[in-house]
Amino acid sequence: MSLHDADIREPLFEFLEEKYGKVRIIEEKQMGRSRADVVMVLPEAVAGIEIKSDADSYVRLGRQVKDYDRYFDYNWLVVGSTHAISSREHVPEWWGIISAEQMDPEKPVLDFYTIREAKRNPGADVKKKLKFLWREELSHIQKLNGMYKYSSKSKDFVIRKMAETVPEEILHRQISEELFERDYNVYS
Repeated sequence: MSLHDADIREPLFEFLEEKYGKVRIIEEKQMGRSRADVVMVLPEAVAGIEIKSDADSYVRLGRQVKDYDRYFDYNWLVVGSTHAISSREHVPEWWGIISAEQMDPEKPVLDFYTIREAKRNPGADVKKKLKFLWREELSHIQKLNGMYKYSSKSKDFVIRKMAETVPEEILHRQISEELFERDYNVYS
C-alpha cells in the first residue's frame, strides 16, 4: 500500500513519544527558505523531521537538507517503504532515517523501523535555533541568565548577545524548556 504524508504523521508522533519519552511536536515550522514538516522538542535538543511519503519525490530535499542543517541539533528523514532503500543517498550521514511501513493492508497500523540513528548535527547554529523563540521567550531566557533587557534593540541583536553570553549547553536546555512551555492560546 502506498503511504501518504497524512497516513504517517499521527502514528509517527506516537512512535516518537514512545521512543523518546518527553517530547513536544510542532508541525509545519518555517525555517530559512524551507518548511520543516515536524519539529520535535526534546529536553536538551530540537530535532527537525522531514517526511517523504511514498507519494513524494526527492526533488526539493537538497535545499531542505541545507535549511534543516542550519537550525536543528538532530535531523531525521522519515520515508515510506518505497524510499527506504535509496534514502541514505539523499541525506548526510548524521541524519537519522526511519522507514514507515504498513505490513497488513487490512489494518491501518504502521510499523516504524530505524534504518539509521541520528547523530548530532555538526552544522547546527544556536543563533538560528533561538530565532524559533518569541520575543517574550527570549526575554525570559535573558532574565534567567541575569542579562540586560535590551528592550529597544532588535530580536537579532538580542539573539547575538545571548549566544555570546550564555554557554551553549545552557541555551540548548533553556530553548527546549521555552518551547515545551509555549502556549499558542496566548496569541490566538
